[in-house]
Amino acid sequence: MTAILNPTGAAPLRPPPTQPVTVGPVGPVLELPGTPASALVPVIRDGQAIGAYVLSGGRVRYRPVTDPDRLLAAAAGAFAVAVLTAAVAAVGRRKPPAIGAVTMGPGGWVSLRGVRPPTLRPATPRPWWARVLRARRLVVER
Repeated sequence: MTAILNPTGAAPLRPPPTQPVTVGPVGPVLELPGTPASALVPVIRDGQAIGAYVLSGGRVRYRPVTDPDRLLAAAAGAFAVAVLTAAVAAVGRRKPPAIGAVTMGPGGWVSLRGVRPPTLRPATPRPWWARVLRARRLVVER
């Protein structure tokens, strides 16, 4: 066994073994003050309280405890899924170019032969719901 030297003398490296403390899944019964006699029995798992049994008025009810770490993890996961969904939707909504392929003709001029001219945009913007639903007009405007 290795010893550590200190001013008071040699000390063992390991502390002496202690008796293991056994903790049950149910904590001590806590009596609550009040006119109707009631009691609280905490439920423990892995050293953390996961809920409690409330004994009041001849009824027994279980009340779970919300874990803030799990709640934060769930909120972060939902936020990540929402951001990813918004990014995919934004990429999917990109419009194609207004004209097709542009080629260079002889002498350096640009050829747009066989390509329809781009459609003119209306003076009034479309409502947001029409853009979301990708709605088309029923009446052809001339």
